[in-house]
Amino acid sequence: MNRRLFLQSIPLLGAGLVSCSTSRSRSHGKAAVRGSLSFDNPSVRCFSPAIEKPVRLLLIPDTHLWRDDFRGEDFMRYSARMSKAYNSTRHFQTAAPTDPEQSFVAALKLAGQRNADLVVLAGDLFSFPSEAAIEWAQARLQDAALPYAYVAGNHDWHYEGMDGTSDLLRETWIQKRLRPLYQGVHPMMSVRKVGGLRVILLDNSTYEIHPEQLEFYRRQVKTGEPIALIVHIPLYVPGRSVGFGCGHPDWGGKNDKSFELERRPRWRETGHTETTLAFHREVFSTPNLLGVFAGHIHRPSSDAYLGVPQIVSDANAVGAYLDIEFLPGSYAG
Repeated sequence: MNRRLFLQSIPLLGAGLVSCSTSRSRSHGKAAVRGSLSFDNPSVRCFSPAIEKPVRLLLIPDTHLWRDDFRGEDFMRYSARMSKAYNSTRHFQTAAPTDPEQSFVAALKLAGQRNADLVVLAGDLFSFPSEAAIEWAQARLQDAALPYAYVAGNHDWHYEGMDGTSDLLRETWIQKRLRPLYQGVHPMMSVRKVGGLRVILLDNSTYEIHPEQLEFYRRQVKTGEPIALIVHIPLYVPGRSVGFGCGHPDWGGKNDKSFELERRPRWRETGHTETTLAFHREVFSTPNLLGVFAGHIHRPSSDAYLGVPQIVSDANAVGAYLDIEFLPGSYAG
């Protein structure tokens, strides 16, 4: 299936401190909605005059489930490295022994205890697209009986060393294995309305944004409603490394240090597409964007660029998550 057919095949549905002052500019006929944001890992509190009643998201990125069974035997030459990468871990708060399955169950339990309005699975739920791991995760989500949304990370669809471009492999494994997790929405771009908040999920797991995704984002912005943007790979912020690669000016083949280890195609020699660069510019000039929330790098971070905050979570493989509250008001007074 080529990329355009794939994009058209599913109907569209949905320890630091960062502060940004409330904007009084207007966009698309409505007042900008950004107020202030604080981050005390793993808790985020975002205040906005456009939020009428509290909304709570529990963000779970980078669980890296590696469960497999006899169905994965033919893929062992592709899954060998990542099947051993997170067998056992240390909890990000207590340093006690844990593992990805324990961490995922604990995060879902916490979401239930805190009455989260939406659980956001922000990519790399899996270390490779194992049928056993996907079925296990679906069962845990069904047991939790919580509303959730999923966007893929680069490992979710990557069998290391398998032939094919990143776009083709992503299409293939979304259709073959991951599709049930999307619950009928478009895998590349979706939005959830949670209270008065639009939660936009965009798949940037190849480090790039496609034209259809940019147009989708523009349509959401035009509503003037408050937005939270979820991506797996963080967006470039000045001073950050190429790992913050979506929109990074130095992203490209000459700076790709991991393609041999991960046995994947090297990043494009000519760098980002103009669409990806346009997306980056527009995100950081969106007045009704309350924040960007991501994973991928396996360590917590906070930045504000042109007034837009970006919060990155540590990995759920070590028990981490983000507990994000959107609250009425422009400051925590």
